[in-house]
Amino acid sequence: MVDASLFPALHTFLSVARAGSVGAAARAHHVTSSAVSQQIRRLEGHFGAKLLERAGRGVRLTPAGEAALPVVRALWTEAEAAFGQLAALAGRPAVTLRVAASDYLGRALLAPVLRDLLEAEPPLRFEIVTAHSRAAMRLVGGGEVELAVVTGQDAPRGLEAHHLFDQPFAWVGPRRGGREPLTDRLRREPVLRLAIESRGRALLDQYLAEERIRPVSTIDVPSVSLLLSYVDGGLGIGLVPALALAGLTPGRGRSGIVVKPARVAPLPVTLVHRPAARPQPALSRLVSRLTSEGRRAGAGLARWPGAPLSPAGAASRARRAAGR
Repeated sequence: MVDASLFPALHTFLSVARAGSVGAAARAHHVTSSAVSQQIRRLEGHFGAKLLERAGRGVRLTPAGEAALPVVRALWTEAEAAFGQLAALAGRPAVTLRVAASDYLGRALLAPVLRDLLEAEPPLRFEIVTAHSRAAMRLVGGGEVELAVVTGQDAPRGLEAHHLFDQPFAWVGPRRGGREPLTDRLRREPVLRLAIESRGRALLDQYLAEERIRPVSTIDVPSVSLLLSYVDGGLGIGLVPALALAGLTPGRGRSGIVVKPARVAPLPVTLVHRPAARPQPALSRLVSRLTSEGRRAGAGLARWPGAPLSPAGAASRARRAAGR
């Protein structure tokens, strides 16, 4: 017998599985982490099976959760189709597009595009999943999102890819007295690191290994935005994508942040989506607008100051970073 009261819990389970953490799912639903955990416990209690377990700072699916995920995903896909059909019968057709991107790409690229598309007819709905590039690519490949914006990833067979721009990187750190380079301060100040699946993390680890730098302390953070918040608060040196620094001037930055172009290889930023058997006009519009916005952003980054690597050195380092 179907217990319709469990539908919110099923949706919450799907959100946690997509995001990889209770906190990220809570932010997506604008609720507390305890509310998300309560929904998961209710679902597990009803069916008598453990669906999620802790994994580091996030969660992962148990074998039972892995088996349940395709079923729940199919159920939600059918529910979305039903709601869309009912809306169409009422003269208010709606299309939902699911997009995965890291936090700074969402702010820099998605926000201006979504503002335009939300005014379109028929109305569009969006589900934004915050994920690092490797995870975002998996979400597209697994059919959990229609589209992803990724950095330094080669699209597997069966997916369509559109190159947007090449992403330079910059060092950021708290403003201190004196003019000591940020790269010298890496040896004696905490190093802020992104999640292991981040392309920026691969570049950072590679740089530290090549320069034989062993940080005195490391602070792992889940997003570029949080990394910048720590730096602004006076804590740590980090390597961040230049697009996340919109409005910050290299050498000056915010009042509490120093920004210096990094001598690391730029990485390609790519729009990836699954080809539809029946092309969706809404998805085509989103791809077109994001491609245009990405190229506009790339034109601005082409003027990013700094001493770039030689083409051969940049290509070599990019290949090594992408293979990590």
